[in-house]
This record gives sequence, C-alpha cells and structure tokens, in this order.
Amino acid sequence: MKKIFKHTLPAAALALTLGMTSCVNDLDVTPIDPNLSTEVSLDGLFLKCYANLALPGNGGANGDSDIDGYDGGTAGFIRQLWNSNELPTDESICCWGDPGIAGFNFNQYDASHPMMHMYYYRLTTGINYCNSYLNEVGEGGDAQKRAEVRWVRALQYYMLMDAFGNIPFTENLSKPSQITRKEAYDWIEKELLAIEPDLMDAKAMKSTDDGYGRATKGACWMLLARLYLNAEVYTGQAQWAKAAEYAKKVIDANYQLNTTGANQWSAYQMLFMGDNGESSAAYEAIFPILQDGATTTSWGGSLFCIASTFDGSMHANANDASATNNTTQAWGGNRARPELVKKFFPLANAPEDAQSFTMATAAGDDRALFCSEGHTLDVEKVTEFTNGYGVAKWTNFRSDNGATKDAQFPDTDFFLFRLAEAYLTYAEATMTSHDKNGKTTKEGTELINKIRSRAHTTTRNSDTDAYSFDDLCDEWAREFYYEGRRRVDLIRFGKFGGNDVEYKWQWKGGAYNGTTFSADLNIYAIPSNEIATNSNLKQNDGYK
Repeated sequence: MKKIFKHTLPAAALALTLGMTSCVNDLDVTPIDPNLSTEVSLDGLFLKCYANLALPGNGGANGDSDIDGYDGGTAGFIRQLWNSNELPTDESICCWGDPGIAGFNFNQYDASHPMMHMYYYRLTTGINYCNSYLNEVGEGGDAQKRAEVRWVRALQYYMLMDAFGNIPFTENLSKPSQITRKEAYDWIEKELLAIEPDLMDAKAMKSTDDGYGRATKGACWMLLARLYLNAEVYTGQAQWAKAAEYAKKVIDANYQLNTTGANQWSAYQMLFMGDNGESSAAYEAIFPILQDGATTTSWGGSLFCIASTFDGSMHANANDASATNNTTQAWGGNRARPELVKKFFPLANAPEDAQSFTMATAAGDDRALFCSEGHTLDVEKVTEFTNGYGVAKWTNFRSDNGATKDAQFPDTDFFLFRLAEAYLTYAEATMTSHDKNGKTTKEGTELINKIRSRAHTTTRNSDTDAYSFDDLCDEWAREFYYEGRRRVDLIRFGKFGGNDVEYKWQWKGGAYNGTTFSADLNIYAIPSNEIATNSNLKQNDGYK
C-alpha cells in the first residue's frame, strides 16, 4: 500500500465501516459480538492504525475528533507529545492561557491536567485500533502488515510507559489490567524483537518510494535503541551495550545524514520544511509521520510546530522579508527559554534584533534558528510572546523554493526518528561512564563531529578532545530542540525532577530563577477519570 495515505487517500477515505470511535477507557472495550453482522475494512483499519499518529479523526483537521470530549487538533499525537516533552523543560515556554499550559510551563501538573488526558487518550485510542486490527486478522493475512501494526502498537505503548509509568495493558479487546513500568519495558522489548524479521528492510526513502512512512526494520532498531538508552530510568538497570548495538544497526543501514543545503536553505533547515519528504532530507528519516496540505490535514500535527512558534513579525526566509513560515497561520505561543539560546552562545550574548538566518550566522551554527528582533532573551512575563526569542526551526517553505499544496496546512512531515538520533545514541551509550566523569570514545566523538559539521560549527579532535557528559546533554538539545524529546533526555541525565538536582532553568518549578521539584513529576499522573472508572488502575506515586 503505497505511501500509507499521503497524496493518495483523502482523510475521509480513512473512515472505517466498523464505525469505531474512542472515549474514556479506550483500552476498556467490549469484544465484538460474533453474532453481529459487522463489515470491517481491513485496509481501512490498517491505515487507521497509522493515521492516529497524524490525523485528529476521520474527517481531517475540521472533522470529528477520535477522542470524545476533546478538540481533535489540540488532542493530536504530535501536539501533545511536543507539549509534554518541551514545555516542562529548559527549551520552551508558552504564553497561552489554555487549561494545562501553565502546569506544563511551571512543572505543576496533576491528575486533572487536561492536556495529559489528551495525550493519554490519543495513545490508548491508537493501541485500541491496533488491537482491533490484530483481532480481525488473527494469524492470517499479510505477515508484514501484522508486524507493522504491532510496531505501531509497541511505539504507543512505549510512549505511554515513558510518560505514565505503570500503565493499562491488553493485547486484545479485553479489559486491561495495570502493569509496572518494568513489565511494560519487558513486553515492548520482546515484541520488537519478535516482529523485526517480518518488517520490510531498513532503507532510506522519499515519499515517492513504496513504503515511505511505514514501519521498517530501521524503525524497529531505532525504537529499541531509544528503549535501551533509557533502560536505567525505566527499569533501574542500564542497557548501554544494547543501545549501542541497535543504534549501530541504524547507522550501518543506508540512511543518510543530510549534509547539503539547497538554495538559501541549510541542510539542517531542510529536515523541517515542506518538501522534507521529497528532498534529500528524506534520506535521514527513519520513521516520518506524514503530513500533506491537501489530503492529510491537522491542527495538531506539524502545523502546530510551525504556527505555534511564529508570529507575523518573524521571517524565516532570507530572500522574502514579507514571508513568515509559508502558511497563513502564526499563533505566537511557544518560544525559547534563555537556557536553550545560551547553548549556542556560551561565551557571548546572542545578537539583538536578528532574524533566524542572521542568528545562525552569528552563532556559527546552522541550528541556531532564533529570532531576537522585537524579543527579549529573558522571559520576565510568561504571557508575552516577545519575552523569549522566537524559534524559526519548523516551516512550510520548500528547499527548491517551489509552491506548497495549500496556503494554510503544511506539507512538512514530522520525522519522529531520524539518523542523527542514532549517532548521538551511540555516542552516549559508548561513553567511558554515564556520570559527571563520562567522556565520549573516539567513535562517539567522530559521530558528534559529523552532526556538528553538518551545522557548520566547530568540531573536536577525536583522538585528544572528547565530549563530556554535560557536553553531550547540551548537544542533544542543540540538535533536537523543539522535536518533542527534551524531557526524556533531561531525566536520563539527572537534570529534571528531584530535590537534589542542581540544573535550573528560568521558571523551572514556577520560580523565575528556577527551583527544584519532586522526582515524582518525572512521570505524569494517570488521568483522574481513568482512576475513577477503572478499578484495575492505581495512581502513580506522588499524585492524589
């Protein structure tokens, strides 16, 4: 099935004859009565398993939401993955007054947090779709498709386990029971190892290639590498050798770090542009979530990453002073905390009154895509978008300077996994130690150098000048800021929750100069209404 649904199927075509909708207790479903005559479109259900990651519901951006009681755009997978892993950290802060935003900004969330409810139900809904497909096909049908759906299910169980710790679990349509984080880890590992042989081979692809946007062996290896990299957090037992092993599998496949820019755009910018699925940037993608301005539209997908970070005074295109992000949407919400900017300017102040293309030149790093024009570095007033530098990383421009399909909705795919993650994973997993004394090995240093060379910034002599533990934590931020993963990295490096944590950032814990907060907040609370309606579930420690 070519390219899943991008360019080929309108959102309405994803409507299932099964008539499946989601609600509270998405995993708590009643098995389908075999005596009922219910027509099921297996192809539609297969697509729906993927579509849950990209679309709010069967009707696209302005159609019904899959999550009953929640706006589809706000409850999008990408949007709440991003919010939950960026806003509570040193990378981003939001000026909006939407319920739940302040809780993210100030690390003051609880079991009633509405946006974590949306994330939880998006994940459990997606798992429900996958279980339904697997229940319908049984042991028959296409082995590769079964493996792909099992991978999508494992991905969402991973995200659920990472965010919520002890989670509801079922592999079928029965009432779920709660399993521990360690049990979830063990199941995810076993599942990924079991399905790997049936997945299509790891291969760099563009959107015109069969299989683009589908789970491959490369996606399986990358998810295993991420699982193993964080194993000590999840289980108490580190798995550095396994993290390195699976990152190396990805590195040795034919994915390619995008190193050549086009026109006025850098190679790094091309990863986050409207033609990233069609340009050389696509060869860096290991698992892209597909977006298309004509057929795959959402307020909670890559449009959120673009529109929420721009206002009308920001200009990301050096050749067009009238253009913002190449959509009609500029919502002015999320901007950088000063700690992120300072990672690119450790020895001097960032220039004032600079647009992103000027800022990158001043930093000597193509990744420093900040707008200081009309903005202050410090966030003295959280409710003012101009307090904090704007971030112009995500756009809908094309690297060939051509036209996109729609003025409002972007064509920019969201690269959930890309090759640079494998580079940094291998570098971290092979460090001499994983504490303040840790140093990268020669091979790890060389991989970081490749990433930094792509950004046209300084590198180090791999024989004599390794990267330190703190250097690597900062490099994760420089390479992956605003991609929805920072919380995970800070926890792994011991820099997030905990009353003994030294690392502070502006407004951490709700204090302007930053303060500590309980390590219990490293895991989010299971939604209160889930606890109230499912007697099998127990709330995480530290939450009422």
